[in-house]
Amino acid sequence: MNTSHPLNPGTALIELERVSRTYGSGDTALTVLHDIDLRIERGDMVAIVGASGSGKSTLMNILGCLDTPSAGTYRMAGIATDTLDPDGLARLRREHLGFVFQRYQLLNDLSALANVETPAVYAGIDPARRYRRAMHLLERLGLGDRASHRPTELSGGQQQRVSVARALMNGGQILLADEPTGALDSQSGKALMTLLHELHAQGHTIIIVTHDMEVAQHARRIIELRDGRVVSDRGGDWTSADAPTATSPSLPSLPATESQGLRHPSAALDRLLEAFRLAMRSAATHRLRSFLTMLGIIVGIASVACMVARGEGSRQTIMNHIRQFGTDTISLFPGRMAGDLHAGAIHTLSLADVRALQAQPYVDSVTPEVTNNETLRVADKAVTATVHGTGADYFRVHGIPIIAGRAFDASLVESASPVTVIDQKTQQTLFGADSPIGKVILVGNLPCHVIGVSGTNAMAFSPGSLGLYMPYSSVMSRMTGAYNLQSVTIRLADGVPSNAALAGISALIKRRHGTADFTTFSSDTFLKIATASNESFRIFISSIALISLIVGGIGVMNIMLVSVTERTHEIGIRMAVGARRSDIRNQFLIEAIWLCAIGGLIGVVLAIAIVRLFSNPHSHFYMVLSMNSIGVAFASAVWVGVVFGYFPARQAARLSPAEALIRE
Repeated sequence: MNTSHPLNPGTALIELERVSRTYGSGDTALTVLHDIDLRIERGDMVAIVGASGSGKSTLMNILGCLDTPSAGTYRMAGIATDTLDPDGLARLRREHLGFVFQRYQLLNDLSALANVETPAVYAGIDPARRYRRAMHLLERLGLGDRASHRPTELSGGQQQRVSVARALMNGGQILLADEPTGALDSQSGKALMTLLHELHAQGHTIIIVTHDMEVAQHARRIIELRDGRVVSDRGGDWTSADAPTATSPSLPSLPATESQGLRHPSAALDRLLEAFRLAMRSAATHRLRSFLTMLGIIVGIASVACMVARGEGSRQTIMNHIRQFGTDTISLFPGRMAGDLHAGAIHTLSLADVRALQAQPYVDSVTPEVTNNETLRVADKAVTATVHGTGADYFRVHGIPIIAGRAFDASLVESASPVTVIDQKTQQTLFGADSPIGKVILVGNLPCHVIGVSGTNAMAFSPGSLGLYMPYSSVMSRMTGAYNLQSVTIRLADGVPSNAALAGISALIKRRHGTADFTTFSSDTFLKIATASNESFRIFISSIALISLIVGGIGVMNIMLVSVTERTHEIGIRMAVGARRSDIRNQFLIEAIWLCAIGGLIGVVLAIAIVRLFSNPHSHFYMVLSMNSIGVAFASAVWVGVVFGYFPARQAARLSPAEALIRE
């Protein structure tokens, strides 16, 4: 459909052919207008009269493109209005029509100046030009000193003059006046009719809708309606002495080129800024409602941010633990696969394999490992512990610090010396606060000298268990009597990709054994498992937080629907002065986004305050709020505004101008 047609000067200005308007359908259908034929020329001054219910207001709505006929054709300067979409009709209202309503229909939140400027905002006239014209119109109408006053601060006559100024703002080639004197005293009514005559003298086409025959007599032509039909079309007393001559001082007229051709390049941005100002004004006017709207978003965003922060804190805690184990290690175990039932019968993993691995350029260090459960005795204390038989590089491979004494070296391993390094838990159990260095522990039946105390290695022992380290040679020769290895752990050189190293190690051992009778485990695998588990946990808790955010979004949608209902009349006024559907939609959508964005900002601040309480890495509820978390939280708030604000905004934009105007 067309949205932009210039009016054709070579045809009648207004033509109606068999126009009817019916409301409802079926048994409830009510026809208000019946087969109206009407022709109005440029520069005419016409009064449409009739009793209440005669259809005159419905006819005015159709003439003003606020409503559409149910049947028949309405042409404005040769343009069939039924070929225009809603934005095309809005352009006709914006650029060629001006409305003077009985009850003024001004926006109470705006000043007189802002009310007059409103049509020019939608027409795309630059701010400086529209300000000058609006002030000029108000000054010529005697309201220059009242420009900053709101409608409630003006008298009825002053409000009506503001309405006239608004109708003329974009040119007002056709002025439609609906009961223009109905709400005025006699003096103000007389002044308004004089003003309408003056505008007529300047070339404006004036259409007055009234039930007052005294007002109708000011027109050159009187059209009478009864029961939705034209019953008479006659001349009026248009030579009244009250009518000014064409030489009277005139109001400023706006050339068509100014209203239609001088749109400034940032007109679309200007309309968005106007919608933004309206959003802020609405939020400020309804503070409690705005706060309640934001409350659900505040809680939802704070929840999302805190849950993301908790997930990040959990991830970092897990990563720190894994780094303590050594994230660049690969372990070899007997058996063709994890859980192999025959792994205990495979004894091919040997010290020769360890020496072969030590010779590889991508290997930093290697340690063989054997374990055995033994009873530890010191004086009258006896406990069960796990004995780890390891190589001299064990503590380097696993990144375990020695906090007292020293570790055993290669010479002690070679000589199968009965020495041991115990962990802190074993020290506390057997020696209490005393230093164990140099003391003897009876390991099974083997007396061993304690030469060092190690830090904790969560990979080595089960929680709550005791353990100690000895040279693998001592364990094999003095305890188990078996010389096969239970596992081998390799620490990779810095910068070596674990996948490539794993492939090289597997190929080497398979070549040495002649078969793949071993299985491997990379610390990267453990890291991936832990990361995947943490990610699943984070998704789970974020989903819970998202539910609260969705609930908040539903609250926003409900409040915005209420807002649309409350402001339906305002929507009708804005449509009457030329607002496009997109202008109305943007007005409410920006309001929803604005409220959600502010709510999101407050929610982020609240989340930061909560995270600060749990910023200790040793806390069981450690939380880390990164910039990504803040960005995700704020983006979520804006997303809620867009998604849950769109439906109310769309509902507002799809309202019928005529129906919206009659709602209070």
